[in-house]
This record gives sequence, structure tokens and C-alpha cells, in this order.
Amino acid sequence: MQQPNQRGFRTAQGSSPLAIRTKKYQFDKNTYTTMALKQIWRKDWWYALIPLVLFLLPTLYSFSWWWVAGAIIITILFVLLRSAQVMGVTQMEQSKVLFEKLYYEIDQRQVLMKRNDREGMALTWDMIDRASLQDDAYMLWLKEPGKEMLPKGFRGWLAKTFQVPVFFHLPFRIFNSSNDIKLMESMLRRKNLLS
Repeated sequence: MQQPNQRGFRTAQGSSPLAIRTKKYQFDKNTYTTMALKQIWRKDWWYALIPLVLFLLPTLYSFSWWWVAGAIIITILFVLLRSAQVMGVTQMEQSKVLFEKLYYEIDQRQVLMKRNDREGMALTWDMIDRASLQDDAYMLWLKEPGKEMLPKGFRGWLAKTFQVPVFFHLPFRIFNSSNDIKLMESMLRRKNLLS
């Protein structure tokens, strides 16, 4: 517990001395878009088949190249619309913090994302859904919003079905030592985020 200073006010608590501190890093928007698109189309590729099949059904009764061309065009439009939704995340005001030059302080309580010593944002571990270990980085995936945070009815279903993944990419090169990388991995395993 900190004691009051001579004026009777407590000074701001610093980060834990056992925290992992990284170098400054800026997540590139194009890298995010590529990674998010790969993940979405790996998981939701079959959504693109829905408009294709629906517009090809009339060809079973009377074949016409117009139906085939229309089905292909509408499928391409769906793929472009879904991809534009992912790319739109990089332009939104709420997600700008993902793409700023930040350094991270990671401890048992939270992940602090800091612009400088005074400005930053804290993510508690319960806000992180899972983590994955890539060849050269850790990826921390944020939890999707709960039902109470989504709109009701059709808009809520649409928002839940077509969500865009939000994640942090922490390459190994931003860690100060190989010991920090091992400590980060053990911390993620203790939090049951990394299997």
C-alpha cells in the first residue's frame, strides 16, 4: 500500500515490477486486413455459396446464361461487401487504437497499451477470449460482445453473424529478450488462453 505524499495525495500507482515491457510497435492496417480476411473466409466461406445456389436454382427449371451470370455477379458482390466490412474496421474511430504506435506492459492483472507514460488503455484478462501462437508472434483475440450489447431482432442477428474479428498482434521482435517471450507464453497458459 502506498503512503500519502507530503501534501496528503497519493501518487499514481505504477505498473508491476514483474511486468513484461515491450518496444514501441505499430500494427500495420494492411497486415490486419490480410489476417482478418484470411480468418473470416476460412471460417465463413460457405456464406458465399448461399447467393450462388439461390440464383442458380431457376436454372434447374429453365437454363439460361443470364441466371448463371447473375448468380456469379451477386456472389462476387457479396464477397466484396463482406471484405469491405473487414477493411472498414481500419477506418473506424473506435478501432484507431489498434493501429497507433504503442508499447505494451503485460502483467498478471492486465495488458496496458500505452502511447507514452501518461496516455494508455488497460485491457483486463477477462476481455481477451483466446490467444494463439504464430511462427513469429502472439495473437490476442478480444471477446465478441454479448447479447445484451447487440441490438434486438434481425439487426442483432446480422451483427452477430457478420462480426469482424478484433485482435492484437504482438510479434516476438518487440519483446526485449527471449525470457520475456517465455514469460508471456507461460502467462497465457496460466490464464488458459493458450492451449
